[in-house]
Parts: sequence; C-alpha cells; structure tokens
Amino acid sequence: MARQRKKLGEILLEWGSISEQQVQQALSVASGSGRRLGEALIETGLCKEEDVAKALASQFDMEYISLEKDETRSQIDLSLIPEDLIKKHLVLPMGTANGRLKLVIHDPMDLELLDLLRFRLNRELDTVIAPKSAIKSFIDGTTGRTTAGMFSDESLVTESVDVTVDRSVDTSIDIAEGEDAPIIRLVHRMITEAVRSRASDIHVEPMSDRVILRYRIDGVCHVRDNLPKRMQASLLARLKLMAGMNIAERRIPQDGRIKMPVDAEQIDFRVSACPAYHGESIVLRILRPESVKIGLPNLGFEPESLDRFNKIIRRPNGIFLVTGPTGSGKTTTLYSALDVLNRPDRKIITAEDPVEYSFTGINQCQVRESIGLTFPRILRAMLRQAPNIILVGEIRDKDVAEIAIQAALTGHLVFSTLHTNDAPSSITRLLDMGVKPFLVASAIQAVMAQRLIRILCDQCKEPDPEPDRRLLRLVSITDEDLERHTIYRAVGCGHCGNIGYRGRKAIFEMMVMNSELRELSFKQAAIGTIRAAAIRAGMKDLLHDGKIKILRGDTTPAEVARFAQTKDF
Repeated sequence: MARQRKKLGEILLEWGSISEQQVQQALSVASGSGRRLGEALIETGLCKEEDVAKALASQFDMEYISLEKDETRSQIDLSLIPEDLIKKHLVLPMGTANGRLKLVIHDPMDLELLDLLRFRLNRELDTVIAPKSAIKSFIDGTTGRTTAGMFSDESLVTESVDVTVDRSVDTSIDIAEGEDAPIIRLVHRMITEAVRSRASDIHVEPMSDRVILRYRIDGVCHVRDNLPKRMQASLLARLKLMAGMNIAERRIPQDGRIKMPVDAEQIDFRVSACPAYHGESIVLRILRPESVKIGLPNLGFEPESLDRFNKIIRRPNGIFLVTGPTGSGKTTTLYSALDVLNRPDRKIITAEDPVEYSFTGINQCQVRESIGLTFPRILRAMLRQAPNIILVGEIRDKDVAEIAIQAALTGHLVFSTLHTNDAPSSITRLLDMGVKPFLVASAIQAVMAQRLIRILCDQCKEPDPEPDRRLLRLVSITDEDLERHTIYRAVGCGHCGNIGYRGRKAIFEMMVMNSELRELSFKQAAIGTIRAAAIRAGMKDLLHDGKIKILRGDTTPAEVARFAQTKDF
C-alpha cells in the first residue's frame, strides 16, 4: 500500500517555515482566489519562494536544485529543447542519460505540461525542482532577453534600407506596404531589440540633423542609434500607422496602441506622439503584464514593511495612497495588492487613464474625456455598483479627491496614486487641492512613497575598496556601518550588458495614520511637523530603506543618492 503523501502545509509547519495561523491565512486566500496553497503563501509574503519549492520537492520525492550555484548553471544545456518551450513553460534542460531528459521545472503538479513536453520532445523525463523566479531569471539572462549593452554595435540602418531618397508622408505610406519594405524591417528590428533588451520605453526623438533612438532600461536612457534625418518622415509615419493614429496630423498630441508578437509572445505598446520643434517625438511604452504580477515579496519590501502593507490593504475601508513621480512603480504596487485581494467574494472596480493591463475578475473602466467619461463621472457610477474595493488611477483635482474620500467614508476601500515627493507631502497636497481638512484626517488610512532603484548584477558586483566618502555621507552610512558591512560597486559583464546593474526594486516609506497625525492634518500643520510625527510613529523614510539595501549588497550608495539623501553633507 502506497504511503500517503504529506500536504505542503504540514511540511512547512514541520520545518518551522510558517505558523499554523499563517497556514490558515494562506488557505483562506487560496480558496477564495482559486490559487494553490504554495502560490498563496508566496504572493502574500508569508513564506519564501525557495522554502515552498523545497517543500514541493520533499512532497513529491524530487530533487531541489539551486540555480545560483555555478556548478548547477554549467550543467544546463538550452540547445537540447526548442527555445519556445523554454520561454513559454519556464523549463530548463540539464542533459540526458539513458535516453531520458533531465528537466528543471517549478510546478510538479502541472501534469498536463509534463505530458505535453513528453509528446513534443518524444522522450521520457526526469524532473527536478527550482523556484519559478530563479528559472525565469536564468532564461532572461541567456536566451536573447538581454540587457542594453548586449545589443549590437551595428546601426539599425542596414543596407536594405534605402536612405538616399528624401521621402514625404505620402511616400512613407507606400513604404509601409508589404512586410519586406525597408522601413517595416527597421521598425520591427527596433521593437524586437528593445523588448529583448528589457527596455521599458523606446524613444524616437527628431533633432535638427538626425533622429535619436534611445531605449530606457532599468530607468536609465541609453542611446541606441542616430538615424539619418531623411528617414524621419517615413519612420514616424510607420509608427503612427501601426498605432492607429492620424498620420496627416502633426500639430497636436496623439495617443495610440500597438500589439505585435515578439519571440512568440504578444506584447502591447502604448504610443504617444508629441509635436516638437524638429518633428514629432514618439515614445513607445512597452507593457508587460507579468511586470505587475511579480508578487508583493518581489517588489522590494523589507519584512516589517511587507507585514504592515499586508495589514493595511486588508482593512475594510479608507484610502490608501501611493505617491511618487512617473515611472516609480506605483501602478505595479497597486496591482500587486489587487492581485492578492482579487477573490470571487469581492467586487473590484478601477477607473484608469489609460487602462494599461487587463486583469481577470477586475472591472476596469477607461477614462474618455472626449465623450465626457471623466474620473468623477466614473466614480459616481462606481458607487452605484456596490463595490468592495475601488482603484482610482490618479487623484488629479478636488472633485476626484472628494468623491474618493466620500467612498472611503461610506465603507469602501479605495486605492489611488498622487504625485508628491514623499508620504507626508500628500496631506498638504490634498489640502492645497481644496479638500476639507476634516475629510483628509478621517479618510486617509496610510500613505506610501516609493522610488525604483537599480539592483547590482549578481554576476559581477565586487566589494568597493575605497567607497566615495561624499556619497556615504549623502546616504548616512557611518564608519561603524563600514566596519560591520561591505559596500559593493557596479563593474559590468556580459550578463548585465556591461552596465553593472540588472533589474530594479523599490525603496519605500510608509506613513500609517494615527490619532496624532490625524490631529495635525486637521490643523493643517506644516510638512516638517507631520514628517516628524510620522517618524515618531514608526515610519522609516526612503533613505533608511535604501541604506538597508546598500549594506546588504543589493545596490550602491550612488544609486540610492539619486532619490534619497540627507540635506547636509
């Protein structure tokens, strides 16, 4: 008689990785959202992904491997199976023995996938387990999804592109006919290269004598190419045509969208065209749904901050604000929270401008100013839909702020964003909009400010023998800190494209409202007074969070100093 397989929760309990209360909490989330227990534990931050993977290996009598070890990485041979299977199903081949293929997987319960792989590969499999994020990271670093420094030094303008003719908008339409047209090949190569380079934006910027092409990777723009000025009209017309814009209109800003496959994956692009002095500047924002589904633990929260965040987003009512400049990851944070809260027993409605990512189980409303479908109008309609949770893309004016506050005061949990430099400034920002002080004091539950910092490449980072003392003062690192910790510096290698950084994480400061802060808000106190009270109440500022990541070896003092530093040095 076969022995009964232990449950995942029982294994983790025996190991002391989680408590009984945490198991019950994760089971509640899993049952409501249709997720497995392991997925719920990871997404809620109750257990590390590595611990869950090891427990699955124990549960299914499989081998667990660490992809961080050089000897393990050296055994992986991606040439053994087609690249589309590797990328689509997140599997890694580790060689063959006796006609059987050794395969790294992350989900031993996905029996359909294993049957599919046996059929496609026409061989039997021996499977081992590794964490999903580790497999994805390995694939991103080795199968063409490389970083900025990895794209070719060759110009995008190849011999197939005829640059000897000065083409007008009308002739550019002729160029756009047929998939073999030079401009089409140029645009396709540009977009494909940007996606593979992990870029978040493609910038096409006309100048007086050339067209500059730049990719934004990990928040920093890199010049890719200088295209001939004579190609400007054809290139811009092709991009506008793909985005569904009016190619004859050059005087006013336009917005559009492009959807096209890149490496067997459908990628969405949000396109913006803005008239500039030397021609229209076009920016393509690359939208990756997986970027807002990475899970709360992977955003960059320290354990204490993650615990506070999980408690706040589960409150029954009130407003939770996320602040920061454009591109600081506010949308990712809010959608990661909604992904945790998205259960069949909760109704979630969002008002966004624009709707960038589509999520199952969430009612998303697109703002359309041209037909009068504004934020206030959508919000008023939302309240008649009896939602549990409301997401407002951005609080821009008094009307939106007051409706959001009224929703919070009538039993709804409201998430929104605000453009301020730090968490305490959001109180004065709302007051400046004209919102009554007593409404601000009573409705706001918490405010979180965040910034995205680049993370050092783990393949090439090295200890800094002589860190810059000025930078150390800027981020409040003392001599005592240096005695106990090692400061690392960026070096650069093939894995990171000779930049020294690969990927980004957020630094946070979270201000949770208490009676003192509400009283100060009601009295319209100065920002400095509110900040001092928030720190007394336990708020750790952006600099404190960044300093933790420096001393842990995740990033550099220079990177944190870009966003958070002391006033005097």
